[in-house]
Amino acid sequence: MVVIRLARGGAKKRPFFNIVATDSRNRRDGRFIERIGFYNPMAAGGEEPVRIVLDRLAYWQGVGAQLSPTVARLVQAGKKAAA
Repeated sequence: MVVIRLARGGAKKRPFFNIVATDSRNRRDGRFIERIGFYNPMAAGGEEPVRIVLDRLAYWQGVGAQLSPTVARLVQAGKKAAA
């Protein structure tokens, strides 16, 4: 099953997450199919905390990909901020 979830990157104590579409059997930070966006919880000032390519997200959901609970929360927050 394809799942859309976070893959952690960044340095120690400075997390940065890529939002990726991947097979659910792959490791958290392992191989992925496509990078859909990012989440930067340490964003400060004019930096952008979340970016999601909504048309690619809609495509993956259309072919049956499931959102992780954290990504679902980020998508809802992103849609509210855009509206």
